[in-house]
Amino acid sequence: MRKKNSVRVADARCYDLIHSPLITEKSTIALEQGKVTFAVPLEASKYEIKFAIEKIFNVHVVSVNTLVRKGKTRRFRGREGKMSDTKKAIVTLKAGETIDFGIKV
Repeated sequence: MRKKNSVRVADARCYDLIHSPLITEKSTIALEQGKVTFAVPLEASKYEIKFAIEKIFNVHVVSVNTLVRKGKTRRFRGREGKMSDTKKAIVTLKAGETIDFGIKV
């Protein structure tokens, strides 16, 4: 049997882990199913994200899914550059719990 990883994150680090909620058409539809999407740092782990969400918003997190969006290649003044990679976390909340961002669905 696998032991659950108990991660403790300092209070100041909790606020550094959650950059902002991502409000898109797809994430707004997922809100009805109890899934909330956040922009997070690339180095953040699922355990740290779960701990930070539970501490900041005082909700119970069932699961955390993460994905890294690769930065696109862009041209600027004739030179090729690359936009930064971004990571987002899709957090599933316990049934009946919500996080209010002031969005009317």
